[in-house]
Amino acid sequence: MNALIPQVANPSRPNSGVHSVALTVLIVLFLLVTVIGFLASRWRKADSLDSLDEWGLGGRSFGTWVTWFLLGGDLYTAYTFVAVPAAMYALGAVSGFFAVPYTIVAYPIIFFFMSRLWSVSHRHGYVTGADFVRGRYGSRGLSLAIAITGILATLPYIALQLVGIQAVLEVAGVGGGSNWFVKDIPLIIAFAVLAAYTYTSGLRAPAIIAFVKDGLIYLVIIVAIIYLPSKVGGWGHIFDAVNAKSAAAPAGKPFPATVPKPAQWTYITLAFGSALALFMYPHSITAVLASKSRKTIRRNAAILPAYSLALALLALLGWVAIAAGTKPLGFGNKPNAQLVVPQLFLDQFPGWFAGVAFAAIAIGALVPAAIMSIAASNTFTRNIYKEWLKPDATPQEEAKISKLVSLVVKVFAVGFVLALDKQNAINFQLLGGIWILQTFPAIVVGLYTKWLHRWALLIGWAVAMIYGTWKAFGISSATTSHFAGSSAIIPGINQLGYIGATALALNFIVAVVLTFVFRAMKTPYGHDETAKIDYFADSEDPRAAVYNRDPLGQDNF
Repeated sequence: MNALIPQVANPSRPNSGVHSVALTVLIVLFLLVTVIGFLASRWRKADSLDSLDEWGLGGRSFGTWVTWFLLGGDLYTAYTFVAVPAAMYALGAVSGFFAVPYTIVAYPIIFFFMSRLWSVSHRHGYVTGADFVRGRYGSRGLSLAIAITGILATLPYIALQLVGIQAVLEVAGVGGGSNWFVKDIPLIIAFAVLAAYTYTSGLRAPAIIAFVKDGLIYLVIIVAIIYLPSKVGGWGHIFDAVNAKSAAAPAGKPFPATVPKPAQWTYITLAFGSALALFMYPHSITAVLASKSRKTIRRNAAILPAYSLALALLALLGWVAIAAGTKPLGFGNKPNAQLVVPQLFLDQFPGWFAGVAFAAIAIGALVPAAIMSIAASNTFTRNIYKEWLKPDATPQEEAKISKLVSLVVKVFAVGFVLALDKQNAINFQLLGGIWILQTFPAIVVGLYTKWLHRWALLIGWAVAMIYGTWKAFGISSATTSHFAGSSAIIPGINQLGYIGATALALNFIVAVVLTFVFRAMKTPYGHDETAKIDYFADSEDPRAAVYNRDPLGQDNF
């Protein structure tokens, strides 16, 4: 058997023209998911898609496996599969491997928090997290703040998916040249097709395409993690190569193979803060609310860690690339660590299998981009258009506006990436993570108690947003003057940590202190339209069939 396995990795051969076999496989698989996307409107067919419940939440009917693939397709994006091993390759364990523990920490949040959000949303017909905040606190201002934060944090996240597709196309040899239109036309076509079938089929399209995407992802990772280590000399050789790179790293550009003591606060706060933020994004909440029962959410909390295992194996491919001598060079021989995984597959596998890997990454961009655009448009429609502009909008009008806004969101994402350097998309996505974390007190704490005052929550949110933005603005790098990272000194302990986590602590402190002040001043609380029983209802619960505001007289708990 060993005689059949070559022990020397193929030399890296970046920028060697168009790779026709890999590109053909990529195009064929892309066309396949395009057809599936348009046919998705017939799947679990409803009488009409002219409502947010049907178009934006798939009829709130997805079972355990559909929800599993939808959440996996939603949370594990193409950029995840490109950026995590790229960070392991270029920056070491602190920047790359934190993604694994943070995704593991996130699942208890689904089990405890999201199941309660599903129940109360099921009882009241909430479509977004801001809908819940509006109903819980009776505050249009706080709901608007949550909605705007969600939209702003989502837009660069969508743009980042294009960066993943760009990486694949660049390694495949497509997209070079000086003409901006010719260079970017494959990317524009991909997003135009995505926009068309999302408009037609709504959330059903990414839900069914997620089956294809995850099938390809798991196939590629399993084959790679079994085959590649043998080809490059085994795991011992891989870790030796990583240690050698770490030892040779210059003082100004360290490459930690493990988490050194000075970086441990950064690692911990980044992992924990990212976990808390993950399910505050509108697209995460959309996937949760699309499931058909509370039990579906809890079952997914138990089986979703399978994605973390795949992510850990994928992250290690960044270190496999070090041992293999992969050279991630883009057009013009410009070094680009984002290309390392596509280049590794192109170097080490036959062209057809590299094409399958490319398709997995490209389709892995389309699924989350579709869900994100639907979630952002639902949020705009429900919490800005209907709440502030046209309160008497019918369900049909809501669906129409949401479909149109989903197109606008995609156009914005494409324009953002084409007009600005891709590093801007990365920087603003980091800033978006800091922002979205500041919605945690209003949404998650609100699921358990309404003790925090609505005005205290709003002021705490504002203070944290200003602090987080100001600290991120002050971070520079060799290539950019602002927003170049998300870590800064934590006041009081003088350790480097995640800005979002520090801002969240400030957010909580302000909210608690001001709640005491407003209570002392007897400032009125807003009207809470929920009742305790709402937070425990399930799909078969007869109490959920006909809503009664306070059936057990337990209001004001």
